Amino acid sequence: MKAAVVSSFGVAPSFQDFREPEAGDGEAVVTVHAAALSPIVKGLASGRHYASGASAGFVPGVDGVGIDGAGRRVYFLFPKAPFGSMAERSLVASHMMVPVPEGLSSERAAAVATAGLASWVALSRRARLQVGETVLVLGATGAAGGMALQTARYLGASKVIAVGRDEAKLERLAADVKIALKDGADSALRAQFDEGVDVVLDFVWGEPAVRVLRAATRDRGSRAGEPRLRYVQLGTVAGDEIPLRGDMLRSTGLELMGSGIGSVAVNELVAGAGELLAAAPAAGFNASFTSLPLRAVADAWNGDPGVRYLLVP
Repeated sequence: MKAAVVSSFGVAPSFQDFREPEAGDGEAVVTVHAAALSPIVKGLASGRHYASGASAGFVPGVDGVGIDGAGRRVYFLFPKAPFGSMAERSLVASHMMVPVPEGLSSERAAAVATAGLASWVALSRRARLQVGETVLVLGATGAAGGMALQTARYLGASKVIAVGRDEAKLERLAADVKIALKDGADSALRAQFDEGVDVVLDFVWGEPAVRVLRAATRDRGSRAGEPRLRYVQLGTVAGDEIPLRGDMLRSTGLELMGSGIGSVAVNELVAGAGELLAAAPAAGFNASFTSLPLRAVADAWNGDPGVRYLLVP
């Protein structure tokens, strides 16, 4: 079969022949319709992600949409190595698939699930968002950030705040408050935390996270107690590390947590994917994407980092 193949870490995969997967007990060969090129896929293929394998020589791709052996259209997660989702066929454990509703095209389902699963699980499992709470999304102009605004609203947030660097993209987002991270943004951030923020979803970390955390924690320490703030770390595109003062935690209701592979059980990720896709048709979730044929994997790999690419075999 044809597939994208990572022959060495740090280099774009090549489009070439790869051996056919064969299903064993509790497994299925899925004929792939669409596979997303997400940041985690690039991280794993670079060898730098904390869940990367020890060697190259594999097909990348952690999820996708396709047809299983029984003819059902499914969204699947974490195919069995070395058969990732960026191939004509992939090998998937039977418990790692959920049905795709009839109202979603395969490409839209792949885009929504890939972009929206992180925030859906973070809000429903980690932060445990309550109806009427306020959610701030840091990195809102990315594909995952844009879906986070939608999922937060669907799950009951009464106010959503979009924070990002790209002012043009911010203007196109459906959010109650939009804050561009430029000079003067710190006072705008502080004003929102003064009004009350319950959950932060952070897709970027690095210097932007420092600014948000300072705005949330500076000059706090009320003797009556400060309100709870659940800060969920989801990605590190702006930097892997930040300085963090101890009194930020002692003087506020700040709770730092992560959401991802390891902090959430895999079965919860799969269940969350099923919930997200089941809700998508009625909710009208929309995740932007650009489709390219699988043979153009190198073009997608080296393409615009602001675009979410789907590879179609």
